[in-house]
Amino acid sequence: MSAQACLLPDGKRLHLHHGPIDLIIEAFGPPAEVTAAYAQATTRFETILTELAAELPRLRAPNGPQPQSPTAKRMTRAIVPHAEQFVTPMAAVAGAVADEILAALTQNRKLTRAYVNNGGDSALHIGPNATLTVAGPQGTRITLHHTSPVRGIATSGWGGRSLSRGIADAVTVLAPTAAAADVAATLIANAVNINHPCIQRQPANTLDPDNDLGPRLITTDVPPLTSAQITTALQNGLQTATAMQTQGLIHQAHLSLQSHALTTSQETQHA
Repeated sequence: MSAQACLLPDGKRLHLHHGPIDLIIEAFGPPAEVTAAYAQATTRFETILTELAAELPRLRAPNGPQPQSPTAKRMTRAIVPHAEQFVTPMAAVAGAVADEILAALTQNRKLTRAYVNNGGDSALHIGPNATLTVAGPQGTRITLHHTSPVRGIATSGWGGRSLSRGIADAVTVLAPTAAAADVAATLIANAVNINHPCIQRQPANTLDPDNDLGPRLITTDVPPLTSAQITTALQNGLQTATAMQTQGLIHQAHLSLQSHALTTSQETQHA
């Protein structure tokens, strides 16, 4: 099936779909500029999946030849700061696609603000003197001003659409790009973890033979945990998140597990 594009019933948002990629896009500005921006995004979207499919073997490996397509290059750049641990460019695929389409959307256009949402991982454009409100962790809303360095947001967890080696319900990361946020959310979610005999894990390749994790164990079920166990798991993840924040790789991370949550700046707990 070829790439599909249509305006949603509200007449304001653009829906782009091709295989596993499903984007919701909204741009704000003069109507003619928005129309032109949507046309640019649609044109770029037509080949993005084909380009990625051609490089899949390289993108599923932590090291390999330099990628060729612009999106694959974004994915590879996003994992470079994390090279000391196992991570492949596929950890950044959703965010990198959002970044690439946002770049096409905004090129030479006069837009006040815009977003490209790829299944919850979003790339953001905020023009001078503008603000943009986006979905945050646990149903919250986050308003970003154009002076904010945040231009990407991503979420990862063991019960989501991707595979996780940790037990976080969700880790939401704010970062300079969606690709950077995507990788960081994946790695922080992996770090929210403890050894527990009742946590169920399974080799990743038994669930998806083509995934990039191979025989590494991924989480398939997490039982109710004690407060002490939850705190230990979250603190493990927070240590990873704080290190990334110190290095300037992310701006903030929010980690949640069952009834508890932590952020890189403060601790909160929810009943």
